[in-house]
Amino acid sequence: MKEKKLFGYPQFDENGEEVLSTYDNEYRDMLMDVRVYRIKAGCGRAFASAEEETAVLLLSGDAEFRWNKNSETVHRKDVFTEGPYALHVCAGTAVSVKALSDTEILVQRTKNETEFAAKLYKPEDAPWGYSCVGKFGNVAKRRVNTIFDKDIAPWSNMVLGEVLNDRGNWSGYLPHRHPQPELYYFKFDRPEGFGASFVGDDVFKSVDNSFSAIPGGKLHPQSAAPGFQMYTCWMIRHLDGNSWLQSTRNEDEAYLWLHDAKF
Repeated sequence: MKEKKLFGYPQFDENGEEVLSTYDNEYRDMLMDVRVYRIKAGCGRAFASAEEETAVLLLSGDAEFRWNKNSETVHRKDVFTEGPYALHVCAGTAVSVKALSDTEILVQRTKNETEFAAKLYKPEDAPWGYSCVGKFGNVAKRRVNTIFDKDIAPWSNMVLGEVLNDRGNWSGYLPHRHPQPELYYFKFDRPEGFGASFVGDDVFKSVDNSFSAIPGGKLHPQSAAPGFQMYTCWMIRHLDGNSWLQSTRNEDEAYLWLHDAKF
């Protein structure tokens, strides 16, 4: 049996594919297939699965998304300056992405037999909102968006959202846990940017295009080094009969005193 791992430093292959978690690699506990693709201008990618729901998130570039009899052109300069476009479809729905300029996308999939109408989420559907402003000495202030979760898409087995750490700040704070597995994919606004990602008692240096694979029940805060803005795409897999909800985020009791602390 392959060793289970908590952190990953994948590389893009010659076809522009970067593999994060699959159902049978070292990160199979995520229960999701997550990959990132770089597509050259004028080229394209097609995605279709008879068993999986699929979310295609635009990270940067200009692209034409096609699904069913629909098509829409989308643009995102980068994850640090503009909001997300994400196409979410049920199993059996084919999606194609044609790059109009050099484009990068993240594709999240998981098993789901439920049929639902496809939706293209746009920046106005997932606005950035600041969290933890003024708390904990104001060093955990970050921007968060939720593209879809159980409240937004109750038919889905996944959650998809994004976080922007202010420079030198923490996110995922207070340290918290939940039973559902979660995957964090990191980007930095400069190539030398870095941060720290914690999973339980393990910690690793997060760098551009790295990720952490968080098993259910593990505490998982993270931080960005001063001088660098850190982006995190956060992806959660609901468990059968135990969905992740915004209201059930479990902060560790050892740190609850920080809510009332004066700095």
